[in-house]
Amino acid sequence: MRHSKKKTEPTPVPEQGAMGSADDFAPGAGGAASQGDGQAADPPFESSTEASGTGPATGSVESDDATGVAETSVAETNRTRFDPAAERDKYLRLAAEYDNYRKRSAKERQDAGARAQADLVRQLIDALDDVARFAHVDPAATDAGTIVQGVDMVEKKLLKALGNAGLEVINPVGETFDPALHEAVATEPTSAKEDDHVVSRVYQPGYLFNSQLLRPARVVVKQWNG
Repeated sequence: MRHSKKKTEPTPVPEQGAMGSADDFAPGAGGAASQGDGQAADPPFESSTEASGTGPATGSVESDDATGVAETSVAETNRTRFDPAAERDKYLRLAAEYDNYRKRSAKERQDAGARAQADLVRQLIDALDDVARFAHVDPAATDAGTIVQGVDMVEKKLLKALGNAGLEVINPVGETFDPALHEAVATEPTSAKEDDHVVSRVYQPGYLFNSQLLRPARVVVKQWNG
């Protein structure tokens, strides 16, 4: 029995344009590569913003910023614009405030000085009473010794009160002559060299009040002539 042999037809090869180029099969291409069935790759994905055309309007934002800057500059110019009436009013107010401050400061200094004087006088009242009592004694009924003792007591009381207030007596007997505190009214010779320019006598004591010289001490100074 003779068998018939079926003739096999050759498989047709797709054309190059139907299969796509080698770039379509490369990794990272815009769409999925064709699976060899001759279909072209899908187009690459586009963002919704780019596709819809609704991206940020850069030109509009810059225009708004420029408008805002211009309005701010105009507002600052208006604020800093010179106003003669306002400046004159400001000057008058400042002058009045300074005048009030000057008067207030002068009054405060005057009041402080008055209080200090009142405190000093308050310390001298007792000594003033003693002076008044001795000024009205009967000379015939009082001996001279009692008067001298009374005057000495008043002097000590006065010096104590004034010393508490800041008075210091300058009585430089035996001290080296100091031209800043002493005034030489005379000189006397000395035979000792170490006594040169030493105060020998005080004609009139000097006074310091709170380190301020009220009166220099008038003194006699020793002088060595060699």
